[in-house]
Amino acid sequence: MTIHTCDALVVSCIDFRFQKYIREWLEKNMENKKYDYVGFAGGVKDLITIVKQLDISVKLHHISEVTLINHEDCGAYGKESTHTRHSQDLKTAKKVIHSLYPDLTVDLYYLHLDGRFEKIK
Repeated sequence: MTIHTCDALVVSCIDFRFQKYIREWLEKNMENKKYDYVGFAGGVKDLITIVKQLDISVKLHHISEVTLINHEDCGAYGKESTHTRHSQDLKTAKKVIHSLYPDLTVDLYYLHLDGRFEKIK
């Protein structure tokens, strides 16, 4: 099997309303990088699925970075789609990822309806 490497895994929601913003962000922020990109309803809401994809990206592509993007008004979250809940879930995802892969850099973003990316710390 040929070895393929890339720099990062990017995870976001599938919501069509945000894809233009995400593409623009990727073009600007991942300009000279190679990355795996996956979209799941709810972004990091289903952390088990995210970890499975992460495992594959780490093993097959030897990534060193992970970018997680959740967004405002997420239908997969329903009434629980609050800034607080998304921030908590993103931070939990980062904690789990670091427990499995402590050397990975993990960046968290909350994407607003107007296309503004807010970095979650």
